[in-house]
Amino acid sequence: MKLQSKINLFSTAMFIVLLLLINSAIYFSFSRMLYDSALERVTGEAKQTVKGINRVKGSIPADDLLRAYVPANGMLQVVTADGSRIASVTTAEQSELRKKIGKVTKDEQKKIMTFNGTPYAVVSIPMIWRDGEVVKLQLAESMGAVERNLNTLRAVLIAAMLLASIPVFLSSRLLSNFITSPIASLTRTMKEIQESGRYKKIELPKQSKDELYQMGETFNNMIAQLEANYQKQEQFVENASHELKTPLTVIEAYADLLLRRGKNTPELFEESVEAIHSEAHRMRNLIEQLLLLAKHDEQWNVEMENVALKGFVEESIKSFREGFKREIELLIEADATVVTDPQKLKQLLYIFLDNAQKYSDKKIKVNVKIRHHQALIEVIDFGMGIPKEELSKVFDRFYRVEQSRARKTGGFGLGLPLAKELAAAIHADVKLESEPGKGTTAQVWLDMPASH
Repeated sequence: MKLQSKINLFSTAMFIVLLLLINSAIYFSFSRMLYDSALERVTGEAKQTVKGINRVKGSIPADDLLRAYVPANGMLQVVTADGSRIASVTTAEQSELRKKIGKVTKDEQKKIMTFNGTPYAVVSIPMIWRDGEVVKLQLAESMGAVERNLNTLRAVLIAAMLLASIPVFLSSRLLSNFITSPIASLTRTMKEIQESGRYKKIELPKQSKDELYQMGETFNNMIAQLEANYQKQEQFVENASHELKTPLTVIEAYADLLLRRGKNTPELFEESVEAIHSEAHRMRNLIEQLLLLAKHDEQWNVEMENVALKGFVEESIKSFREGFKREIELLIEADATVVTDPQKLKQLLYIFLDNAQKYSDKKIKVNVKIRHHQALIEVIDFGMGIPKEELSKVFDRFYRVEQSRARKTGGFGLGLPLAKELAAAIHADVKLESEPGKGTTAQVWLDMPASH
């Protein structure tokens, strides 16, 4: 069963049940009120009859006397303590009613009893008969009119319930359509996306704050994000293929050259081997960076510990200075202990130092500071710099500000994206400040222990 039908049937059924309970409460309360009122009225008539009989002398026959007080649709009788009748006035149809009233007691009795499908109000009142004997005056009056009124009330309540169910059914259907329409639209859109393979958003009504609008808006945002990620993935694959194709082409070309002329030309042999080795090294670095970027945060195997920055940065710079033969000036304003993974932090520093030595021929400066209760490492170069409008793009994979310059330096556009991933893994923050023609400052912000 569809959700729309479930909502429609459930809401209608709940309303009918609620209306049935309300109508039942009205009916039974009204019937109890009518019967209680009838009993009080019959009790009052019985007491007036007792007073009337007591005022009359014994010259009038008992049956004639009772006939003067008997109700038109009831019965009146006087019985002794043992149940024998002294006098009785009733119709032929109600002759059997006399036997159902019960034995006489000294207490006053009043009740509703049913005889031949008709309810009767029965009242028994003790009284002193003419000879001084204690007898019971029993008065029974038909409640047929009350029963007919209750039947009419019951019919009216049932009809009202049925009539009220019609607009409820229609309104619940409208409500179910209103609720399920965005869901149906969402389902159709997802099927279209599945069949066509193209991303598509659902059309939203005018902006509102209800959950249905929020659901549609969330879906559209998710589709936009998926589409953007898919485009980035396509671009990533295209760029990776392009970057891998270049060294493979070079290797293939020099390998063919070696096969044709390498044995007879030693100079060509050395040139070809050196080029193949260089391109293979370049391709290995690219693949390593691609594999690192493909890792999820949980796969970094981060091991956080307290690290003293002064000795750590000095050792890292020393290794880099000896490896690349570059002048690096270190300024430590304040020693600090940070909570980090030393291997990941060293890799992060090497990325910024490598960028600095690639894009600047001048010396590199490294500063260690404490700012805003955080440790700050700055790697400063005095090279070409990055235009302001491109600073937000340099952390995108394969993005390079100067294509020609990047190719000369062997860059792939993966260093800064990798740095961003590493920083996130060790709970650090990386920022770039740059000015074209003056240089670039890379910042690494690190948390310090609470007791520091």
